[in-house]
Amino acid sequence: MLMTKIYQPDEVDQAAQELRLGELIAFPTETVYGLGADATNEQAVKRVYLAKGRPSDNPLIVTISSVAMAEQYIAEIPPAARKLMAKFWPGSLTIVFKIKPGSLSKTVTGGLKTAAFRMPQEPTTLRLIEAAGVPLVGPSANTSGKPSPTTAQHVFNDLEGRIAGIVDDGPTKVGVESTILDMSVPVPTILRPGVVTVEEIEAVLGMEVVADRHHVGQKEVPKAPGMKYKHYAPAGQVVIVAPDQWEAALKWAQAKAEKVGVMVDQSLLGQQTIPANVEVFDYGSGITNATHKLFAGLRYFDGQAKKVNWILVAGYPEEGLGAAYMNRLRKSAGNVFFSDLED
Repeated sequence: MLMTKIYQPDEVDQAAQELRLGELIAFPTETVYGLGADATNEQAVKRVYLAKGRPSDNPLIVTISSVAMAEQYIAEIPPAARKLMAKFWPGSLTIVFKIKPGSLSKTVTGGLKTAAFRMPQEPTTLRLIEAAGVPLVGPSANTSGKPSPTTAQHVFNDLEGRIAGIVDDGPTKVGVESTILDMSVPVPTILRPGVVTVEEIEAVLGMEVVADRHHVGQKEVPKAPGMKYKHYAPAGQVVIVAPDQWEAALKWAQAKAEKVGVMVDQSLLGQQTIPANVEVFDYGSGITNATHKLFAGLRYFDGQAKKVNWILVAGYPEEGLGAAYMNRLRKSAGNVFFSDLED
């Protein structure tokens, strides 16, 4: 078993040396912690799949430190894509491009002729990639299918002994993964909603974009992560609760002969009495806080000390940032709503 070392932000040169040797290093971004490996090293990339227990046909995002680095691997960058890169890089937008043949590990792309690229906002990680001198794959640094990690401790809990190290730069600032936009097709297409909203992208492009909602078949290779397999799921059943359902939901929870977790802006519960068997993870006010704390809350109720079989989570309108929040919440819940339990 590997000894998983914790690196501080001023130790990225040491972590970069490990990456050059083909080791796996987790790193912070503004969204969630990523699991880094040299994207040009086939064996290192295969070890990412093994460490995470990730299906081999689930492609990886390529994390770069500059547009110049990305240009070494991308076949062509359309003018519209350059507008987006100028506006949102570094930041929480991942863009799918056609790549130069043989420029990246085949394992990164799942055998496709495209790859997804992102330049994160986190200065520590930009320094890490620059020091490594190669692009890094950057899937979430967790056991595949589990809630994404927003702290170094989350990563350590999942991957201790499986990776060489973790660069710890504190909790992430955003809390959900990046938006993925496919620019390898004639009409820009959202493959995964995220922090950068459809409205923001359309404002830059001056045109409408579409959302890819087709079901990815069992034998089909998805173009981006999060399109095919179950994601973000704790051991307990997550249930989505609409704003007007909390009174009924708390009564339902009270009738359970076990502890029930609740994730909500506590002020939305009003003057209602919280049952003794219910523990509330308070989001704070608004969709931004809810998005930031979603994965942290799911992990809170998935930890050994707090593990529960039921987690009731606040639903929000699926617009703007709410689209990203509800995308992750629907996947973690398997689309189970409180109204389904009442039937």
